[in-house]
Amino acid sequence: MCGFVGFSNLNKNISSKENIYSMNEAIGKRGPDEDGYYLEKNICLGHKRLIVLDPKGGKQPMSFMYQNKLYTIVYNGQLYNTKELREELETNGFEFDSYSDTEVLLKSFIFWKYDTPQKLNGIFSFAIWNSYDKELFLARDHFGIKPLFYTLQNNTLIFASEIKCLFKYPGIEPKLNDESIAELFGIGPARTAGSGIFKDIHEIKPAHYSIFNDAGFHTERYWKLTSKVHYDSLGKTCDTVKYLLEDSINRQLASDVPLCTFLSGGLDSSIITTYASNYYNKNNLGTLNTYSVDYVDNDKNFHATDFQPNSDNYYINLMQEKLKTKHHTVVLDTPELAEALEDAMLARDYPGMADVDSSLLLFCKNVKKVATVSLTGECADEIFGGYPWFFREDSLNSNTFPWSIALTERQNLLNPEIASKINLKNYVDYRYNESLSEVEILDEDSMETAQKRKISYLTLNWFMQTLLDRSDRMAMYNGFEIRVPFCDYRLVEYVWNIPWEMKALNGREKGLLRYVMKDVLPEEVVERKKSPYPKTWNPTYMETVKNMLSKIMDDKNAPINNLLNRKYVLEILNTDGKAFTKPWFGQLMTGPQLIAYLCQVNMWLEKYKPIIEI
Repeated sequence: MCGFVGFSNLNKNISSKENIYSMNEAIGKRGPDEDGYYLEKNICLGHKRLIVLDPKGGKQPMSFMYQNKLYTIVYNGQLYNTKELREELETNGFEFDSYSDTEVLLKSFIFWKYDTPQKLNGIFSFAIWNSYDKELFLARDHFGIKPLFYTLQNNTLIFASEIKCLFKYPGIEPKLNDESIAELFGIGPARTAGSGIFKDIHEIKPAHYSIFNDAGFHTERYWKLTSKVHYDSLGKTCDTVKYLLEDSINRQLASDVPLCTFLSGGLDSSIITTYASNYYNKNNLGTLNTYSVDYVDNDKNFHATDFQPNSDNYYINLMQEKLKTKHHTVVLDTPELAEALEDAMLARDYPGMADVDSSLLLFCKNVKKVATVSLTGECADEIFGGYPWFFREDSLNSNTFPWSIALTERQNLLNPEIASKINLKNYVDYRYNESLSEVEILDEDSMETAQKRKISYLTLNWFMQTLLDRSDRMAMYNGFEIRVPFCDYRLVEYVWNIPWEMKALNGREKGLLRYVMKDVLPEEVVERKKSPYPKTWNPTYMETVKNMLSKIMDDKNAPINNLLNRKYVLEILNTDGKAFTKPWFGQLMTGPQLIAYLCQVNMWLEKYKPIIEI
């Protein structure tokens, strides 16, 4: 795992050590182990490396001369089918000097050219420069787990793993326009695929590649979910799901540095940890380390809700005793959780999920002291239908993104002058209907399967993207790598076409996955209701973020007043968030999280100082 930056102009000499060094330093947290540079007349590349595999053989930028053409790569990610790719390339005459996936990826591109992304199983973003043809190729993995942003300025393409690096290039300034505001406050903390929030900042979309050459800059899609009739019986479906899941987990356990799993005692993390532990035992790799996060006084203050029905500790102990893993609990306290809100915002480059972000950032920071890689159970809910909105009629009939229904309140949050120019509902409706138009419904689909295809597509392409973005940014801010085996595109392709009646077996959320695991996990874990990533219930957190926001609002010059409705923000503050009648996002961002989010907005405005052009 790493980060990279670069810029290219095909018509003039733009080589600049100063500019590439400045951009690369801005991304230093993603790759604390090594840095490297490649400079020539028409391109500059920078790389920051987090060493996970082949410390000596994976140095970047990496170059290779083939048929008198020099190719150079910068790459962020991990390939899980390196072995198969290497073997196929060897049969076609290629030789290898290392066992790094970087070398395999570079030579894959030399051999397969633009078809390369379709050959890859992994998480990746990369750029490959062909010096002879003066052509740059950029690509991103199937679900956009690894980020890649870019902007075009005066025929120069500037690109980076994170937005903050782009602002280090001369002449690129943070600016907000109408669409920026609509994204931030209508869609946020989600983002429309391709949007970089700031004006003229874009991202390579998931499952897309782009080519920059003398014909200009153009983009192609290389993969998408395709709807097909599912003919497999229940038994064969279970066997296939089990095989694909176990194969994905085993592939993702490759590492030359300490590896662990995150274990919450929920169905998803328990599956990952079980297969990982079995793999460790089978291959004599010692005892698997597992980690969970908790908060000071959380058990004392916890109260059950529909979305968070129980706490984790009982189930964690159950799984730890069954698997005999070496378990560690990271306990966070209110002051550090609030203090990390700014770092969480900086990691994302825009306001995010408040303490839902900062807690993961701190969790990864603590685990990084003893490990560098972790497998998590994220994405199972999106793929197998685990969220409440898959089952609630009010959500299914909301005619908007069901995790973000507070559109009136969001509109009211804007400064009245800005609100008069921007209709958030119209923008959200446009994005919602645009996304639904991409869903392929089959004549053979039942009414329920057709309905659930739509909500599944929205969840995979919006909600899941937000959580994947969160995982990458909070982890990599600490030089830590998170892997998500449920997000193997082969598994997602297969489950996408399983009829809803089978997917929600026995009327349960993730019913099929529970059924598949009934002989693998303890019954209590299999039957446990979904419980999300834990948040703090400590009342001192509300007091702390209220004090933070109160200090901000006491300053009439605070930049938040230029963007948001001061009167409404004060009302939210004085009612502990209850004036905002619905959750800001999902089910977790309620009172204290909303107030913390408003603090993040002001921090963001202070740090990035965006020019507002509305």
